[in-house]
Amino acid sequence: MIKIKPLEETDELQEAETFQPLTAQEVQQLRQKMPLLSVWRVVGVQISVGAVAALLAGWATDSVVALSVGYGALSVVIPAALFARGMTSPASSVNVGTAVFGFLLWEIVKIGLTLAMLLVAPRVVSQVSWPAMLVGLVLTMKVYWIALGVRSVFYPKVNFNTEHKNVR
Repeated sequence: MIKIKPLEETDELQEAETFQPLTAQEVQQLRQKMPLLSVWRVVGVQISVGAVAALLAGWATDSVVALSVGYGALSVVIPAALFARGMTSPASSVNVGTAVFGFLLWEIVKIGLTLAMLLVAPRVVSQVSWPAMLVGLVLTMKVYWIALGVRSVFYPKVNFNTEHKNVR
């Protein structure tokens, strides 16, 4: 039979016991250094990326391709804006349970609206160019990855060299 040794006093355990919670001033400084990502800022960048892609497509090709790229971008932006509105409503932040339920609900609404917009695309855009529409859709959707990976696009410049005793 295998016996598990009891946990001995280690540096990590002693460090965990001596942890000091942040003061109100330290929390305020941390929030200034690392602000929360605004979903509206992400939607705004998605609108910009979609508009630039549609304008470039219109400049390089004909208007059908530009409209298709623009509609592909709108197929991401409109559901994302609806999702952002739903997630930032006061009802979605009552408690953890409603936040999780609200996230799942609005994500399902976002996916459903995106699919519905793609299904009605031939009726909205005459002679829709599916490859061009998918380019607009993918470019606009990749803004989520940019938001996660490229901090400087969505946040102000931050100096992380300032030392605080509890802020790492």
